[in-house]
Amino acid sequence: MGTQGELDRRGRLLVLGICCLSLFIVGLDNTVVNIALPAIQREFDAPASGLQWIIDAYTLVLASLLMLSGSVADRIGRRRVFRAGLLLFVLGSLLCSLAPSLEWLVLFRALQAVGGSMLNPVAMSIITNTFTDPRERARAIGVWGGVVGISMALGPLIGGFLVDNAGWQSIFLINVPIGLTACLLTFRHVPESRAPRPRRLDPVGQLLMVLLLGTGTAVIIEGPGQGWTSPLILLLAAIAAAALLALPWWERRVPEPLIDLRFFRSAPFTGATVTAVCAFAALGGFLFVNTLYLQDVRGYSPVEAGLWTLPMAGLTLIAAPISGRIVGRYGPRYPLLGAGAALAASGLLLTRLSADSSAALLLPAYALFGLGFGLVNAPITNAAVSGMPLAQAGVAAAVASTSRQIGQSLGVAVIGTVVTTAVTGTVGLAAASHAGWWIVTGLGLTVLLLGWATTTPWAVGTAARVAVRLNPVAVPNAAPDRLR
Repeated sequence: MGTQGELDRRGRLLVLGICCLSLFIVGLDNTVVNIALPAIQREFDAPASGLQWIIDAYTLVLASLLMLSGSVADRIGRRRVFRAGLLLFVLGSLLCSLAPSLEWLVLFRALQAVGGSMLNPVAMSIITNTFTDPRERARAIGVWGGVVGISMALGPLIGGFLVDNAGWQSIFLINVPIGLTACLLTFRHVPESRAPRPRRLDPVGQLLMVLLLGTGTAVIIEGPGQGWTSPLILLLAAIAAAALLALPWWERRVPEPLIDLRFFRSAPFTGATVTAVCAFAALGGFLFVNTLYLQDVRGYSPVEAGLWTLPMAGLTLIAAPISGRIVGRYGPRYPLLGAGAALAASGLLLTRLSADSSAALLLPAYALFGLGFGLVNAPITNAAVSGMPLAQAGVAAAVASTSRQIGQSLGVAVIGTVVTTAVTGTVGLAAASHAGWWIVTGLGLTVLLLGWATTTPWAVGTAARVAVRLNPVAVPNAAPDRLR
């Protein structure tokens, strides 16, 4: 097996395809489960908080371990960790399909996420080290970002078909052949690589990250049921607050931190991080609430519910590759502005949702959401890594990926909790969802504002200064003016 520097164009594209295949199943698993939630709820008699944990057990573990997995891969070999992640993801998927109870399903979802955490950041490191030309790398990252949107948009469609025809267990079984195929292709075609000087591990920072995300989300999800002033919730809130204060304090004092706080002096990087949280929080809330609305309120089958999301999937499929090309040629500004406007417009339309809303309301709202989500992924990744020295690109991309998962976890936790706790004997889910859709509207407007503010000449200058501080002698990963 040759080194990455010996790969011709066909070899580089094959590596990109293999990495995108792994991303596809991880992204698909983020959304395919949503369409199966009512079926899982009926089988296990699960409460609303249990459904939230099915989603968040996966996204929280993924968010907590992404940067650790990237650092380990830089140290012991990216291909080795990538293959191990694929095998662990396949094992977790198989166990999920065999889960005998809600508690076991949540546990196996967490195991699945451990494997998933070894895929995204490691694949991005493989891509950034395979495509050494800045323009070619920007296009490859555009494809990568597009696959995120495509896979997550197709989740409800594929999930609806599988649940209706083969039961909810099939949404996990589909990962097995795809994951094994990707593992075989990785062994045959992806060269091994390591970082010239691997970053040191930061176990304290990693522990603080897990405590912050896990306890913070638990407070949001379990607070309404346990009582906001119950001893358990107060204890979890205290742990989350302590971790939130301790994490930046610790990261400033460790030589090679889990999260290099200097990155956040770059306005484009900070903007990409916050944009990822906002966009994926909107997605998490949208999928969770919309699934319950279509199946529990409207009475649609999983397939019918999936078909209703066709406008979302279709616009995402169209917009994602277009966004990647626009980013590669003009930078992230225009896709970010379009994404923010479309997400906000979708949320605003859905604030008028009722139990018998017509297709004239639903279909444009779904299409706008798909357009916004399709546009947003490529510029997130590009803005995160542009201007960074090559050695830092993988870490920067891992932070962006972590932000996506944190955002989705928060969307399910916050919007799901706001909506489900508003449901009473006289207020149905449709009316209760209005507060959630206003949150989605606000998140879209935030993406819009960030898209403008973080692509100004001032913002580009901050990225250039951070790149010099990080590595004064390195050639930047991409020209700073590509951000405009």
